[in-house]
Amino acid sequence: MTHGCLKCLKYTMCVANFLCFMSGVAVLGFGVYMLMNFKLTALTPSLANFNLANMLLISGIIISCVSFLGFLGALKENRCLLLTFFLMLFFLLLVQLTAACLLLLYEKDIADWGERDLNDGLKEAKGKNPGEFRSEWDLVQKTFDCCGVYNVSDWGDNVPESCCLKDCTGPPHTPQYRSTGCLDKLRTWFEENFLSTGISVIVLCIIEVLGMCFAMTLFCHISRSGLGYKL
Repeated sequence: MTHGCLKCLKYTMCVANFLCFMSGVAVLGFGVYMLMNFKLTALTPSLANFNLANMLLISGIIISCVSFLGFLGALKENRCLLLTFFLMLFFLLLVQLTAACLLLLYEKDIADWGERDLNDGLKEAKGKNPGEFRSEWDLVQKTFDCCGVYNVSDWGDNVPESCCLKDCTGPPHTPQYRSTGCLDKLRTWFEENFLSTGISVIVLCIIEVLGMCFAMTLFCHISRSGLGYKL
């Protein structure tokens, strides 16, 4: 009976880690697509190297590598791989909890930094060739139905078409622009998705704890029985 339960645990770990591996590959592929098309570095110049595309690439690589270790360790009953899988999950769990605590403690400072960075990004964007920067601002302004950081006046006399709602062809018509700034829209979006993001993080932590428990259970059984590859 115990042997059957452990076999079930082993193949459950294999299937779960295989699904996680495929998810990691999908995230990695989406990160490559974002890197080739929309880096979104014009919005936050101080985080040019930590833009959304790069974060997706890093996340995809980590998920793929960790899940591959778990899959191979469970399939081959390799104690070394299982222990490495356990330690990596434990480290990732600590990083996530630390990041969550820092976000809660420094929420106001992070919001102020984000506002300054958006203003800096808009200033840099207005001083460059429109073809090099406007695609990213156009994407955000159309997606969130906003214009500028606070309002359309942030763009001065060089208002992009993505800010226009109707009568965009110019005289004799007066163009109507989006009235809300992107800062307010982004704040509203974060507030509306705060609960779902929190639930997702909690679910992810639970999955990681379960993965650690499964890996350690299988590791201990292999150690006691003398099965599988040794350390």
